[in-house]
Amino acid sequence: MEPFVSQIYFGDLLAGTDEAGRGPLAGEVVAAAVILNPKRPIVGLNDSKKLSEKKREALFIEIQEKALAFGIASATVEEIDQLNILHASMLAMSRAVAQLSVAPEHVLVDGNRLPLNLPCPAEAVVKGDARHKAIAAASILAKVTRDKMIVEASMHYPHYGFEKHKGYPTAQHLEALNLHGITPLHRRSFAPVKKILER
Repeated sequence: MEPFVSQIYFGDLLAGTDEAGRGPLAGEVVAAAVILNPKRPIVGLNDSKKLSEKKREALFIEIQEKALAFGIASATVEEIDQLNILHASMLAMSRAVAQLSVAPEHVLVDGNRLPLNLPCPAEAVVKGDARHKAIAAASILAKVTRDKMIVEASMHYPHYGFEKHKGYPTAQHLEALNLHGITPLHRRSFAPVKKILER
């Protein structure tokens, strides 16, 4: 059975937005916003975490080719440390919506909070990436973009294994932090990083 809710109720100019990278100890938080084109359906959309890397990357290209509009934005490590990760995520999502080349009539936001300064009515949807195709598409754009960013950054910091764990607090990452200290990529407000700074 089709798991997604129909978007007809909201009209065609429905934007979905989601973020990637709230949990890692390092790297920016990235958000995307997508307005899908009902005349150009995309098969296989799902919560990005439930898709293989290969499938996400294929959909990443297809979404950009077929969507009516999409925007991808981020909040920096410095903004995460200044605002906290929740508010930085909201900021990234509002930036992504602002980048849409077509003005949305309604925005669906994954989660239980709404970003400030959205240009139209909006609704927060818990587990929205499993309920609305536009949010699922946004989750894929955000996840693939963030993964690419952290893999590129890993070339400058080869001892940390960012290309494997993408900045999440794995045993390998925590061991590297203890051995080599923190990098400019690390979020200083996050507890494991803060402990090393305090040492």
